[in-house]
Amino acid sequence: MRSLLAASAAALLLVAAAPAVADDGDGADRTFTIEDPRITESSGLAASRLHPGVYWTHNDSEDGPYVYAVDSRTGKTVATITMRGVGEPRDVEAISLGPDGNLYVGDIGDNLDGSWDHVWIYRFPEPVKLADATVRATQFDVTYADGPRDAEAMMVHPKTGRVYIASKNEDGGGLYEGPAKLATGGNNVFRRVGEVPWVTDGAFSPDGKELVLRSYFSTRGYAFANGRLGADHRVTVPLQGQAESVTYTSDGSAMMFGSEGERSEVVRVEVEGGGRGGGTSPSSDGGGGSSSGASGSGGDGSQKITVTGGALLLAVAAVAVIGFRRRRG
Repeated sequence: MRSLLAASAAALLLVAAAPAVADDGDGADRTFTIEDPRITESSGLAASRLHPGVYWTHNDSEDGPYVYAVDSRTGKTVATITMRGVGEPRDVEAISLGPDGNLYVGDIGDNLDGSWDHVWIYRFPEPVKLADATVRATQFDVTYADGPRDAEAMMVHPKTGRVYIASKNEDGGGLYEGPAKLATGGNNVFRRVGEVPWVTDGAFSPDGKELVLRSYFSTRGYAFANGRLGADHRVTVPLQGQAESVTYTSDGSAMMFGSEGERSEVVRVEVEGGGRGGGTSPSSDGGGGSSSGASGSGGDGSQKITVTGGALLLAVAAVAVIGFRRRRG
């Protein structure tokens, strides 16, 4: 835990100012607040491909087999999906939309730091109609080649459809690659293919050439090719109370960063160069400097996020509370 606090404190010093939000004309894909009182632990985000401006999310644990569709224009839930044919979810941490049109839900958390002998992934087609519905989901058993892991990040590659999981055990994180196709009736073994920081969520760019992984106080983007990580760089992120989720907008022009809590905010951050189609890297300054000065808004309407010494201490304290809660749960 001590090492986690130190790493989080150092990472917090790398938080930069969030770029201005572009106006898309109808208010979709902008920063929004999740209004649904049932959604208090939003732990994953996935941009809908069929319904522009809609984001799929879910609660962390003890909520049941539910997935929610939230309209970014209003912050209101426009569909609640109940998954049938799966066991009782234990610790749902991630959601991702595959190239096959299916939503993949990662019941991959393990608050006992990797003590469960297997975890689960659920899959069902993204609904064509936005309405409350019960759907039959396929359940896949997942194990790791090097033993049980705790994880919060699950990403489906947008071209190959292969599933990846990033672990977050206290000895550091690893990127795990699943089989070419998930199968029912047996274990789907995920094998470690890279080393990554301790992260809470991740997302592929729409073209699959970039993998972004976020933690509580920092985010890094990695070049991704042939199933392996390449060069990495720091990504501009908003400062949030409990940074839990990240996804690209469906057109790849921006990233959406979410957090847990009642009426939690999902913050849009522009991708450098516009990124229509998702071929460019998220905004980064390429350096390791820290931001300083007073918090406020810039004259161009951009959100300025800075860190003072007091804010740093509060943030470190927050990590301690979060870590204690997760280990206890």
